[in-house]
Amino acid sequence: MIRIGIVGTSSISERLADAVRAVDGVALGRVASRDEDRGREFADRIGAPGVAHGLRALLAADDVDAVYIASPNAVHAEQVRTAVDAGVPVLVEKPATVTAGEWAGLVARARERGVVLLEAMRTAYDPGIRAVEDVLPGLGRIRRVSFRYEKRSARYDHVLAGEQTNIFDPALGGSALRDLGVYPLHALVLLFGEPREVSGARVGIASHTDGLGSAIAEYDDFVADVAWSKITDTTLPSEIQGEKASLSIDAIDAPRRLILSPRGSAPEVIEVEAPENPMIGEVERFRDAVRGADIAADQDRTAHTLRIVDLLLQRPLR
Repeated sequence: MIRIGIVGTSSISERLADAVRAVDGVALGRVASRDEDRGREFADRIGAPGVAHGLRALLAADDVDAVYIASPNAVHAEQVRTAVDAGVPVLVEKPATVTAGEWAGLVARARERGVVLLEAMRTAYDPGIRAVEDVLPGLGRIRRVSFRYEKRSARYDHVLAGEQTNIFDPALGGSALRDLGVYPLHALVLLFGEPREVSGARVGIASHTDGLGSAIAEYDDFVADVAWSKITDTTLPSEIQGEKASLSIDAIDAPRRLILSPRGSAPEVIEVEAPENPMIGEVERFRDAVRGADIAADQDRTAHTLRIVDLLLQRPLR
């Protein structure tokens, strides 16, 4: 049994805890917290066995075999490095680090020490993405890809009120690109590889980070456009256009309804069966990695995605 300790007490950690309970071979370990009362309340809420006073205490606990890190983006690298140096396997919430260079250094460090390091990118392990992969050969030569994740955050209201909040705080690595844009970008890399060239634009908000943006990625035979937003909503699907057919995707982060439209034929609706909690797949992959599965390709996809993010972040805010 792999007992997973948790760093971070936000709602994403609650969903991770729920996924752990649904996966064979893993169980919840302690929760790291410097505030004993707050940590205890969170541990009780998710069914964790106890609290550790900070990360180092968590790593040393005899009932913790691995850790899940869901702290603010800006401290991921330091916390991952500490866990890797302690020889403890790490599942780190996306984005794994705030720069591709940080990720490359941590992966090298983990490989040198024989420690598992995996980004918690749920889209990569979602059955919906596998369903999209299965359909791709029937589309013919791909010519255009349009992926999007645009969902207004309730916390944008805090920004409008003149307040700062973690996900929009650049000092903590917060931005719409890092929070939501990484999903369609990672899906693009997973399905088609790293593009040869990327350009884009980001729209700034009062917290001095991006609230939304768009990117154009160039491949040899097609072009991809990627859109992300945490300050607006959309009703538009994602889409892949081939010379023989097009594929509409309801949600690129967790595809559940695909519409295949062959040229000259009636559209076909493909319903994807998937667990209610979309984080189950990443927990299963992490379990398998700790048991010895090769995750080099997984780490490379994270590296490719972070390189794209780095390029887009170099563009000035508008």
